[in-house]
Amino acid sequence: MEEKKNKITRVTVDIFGEDYVVKGDENPEYIEMLASYVDRRMKMIQKRNASLSTTRIAVLTALNLADELNKLQEDYDELVKKLEEEKKSRT
Repeated sequence: MEEKKNKITRVTVDIFGEDYVVKGDENPEYIEMLASYVDRRMKMIQKRNASLSTTRIAVLTALNLADELNKLQEDYDELVKKLEEEKKSRT
């Protein structure tokens, strides 16, 4: 198993026309991919709501991502529950 390095990475990313320095223990490509995803989502919301401020676009993006995460978590929990039930029925 690969041991995770505790090296902190600093990456400058562009999100919605602003540069951000992101620090983390993930590789730079992963951080850049996340930033690109957030940037795309913000641009999608701006396209549908051109009059919104950047702050409102950011908050709506955060809410959309939180909703997406919550639904995925619910799906995951349901799958784990089904797997546990299947395991119990086999014993």
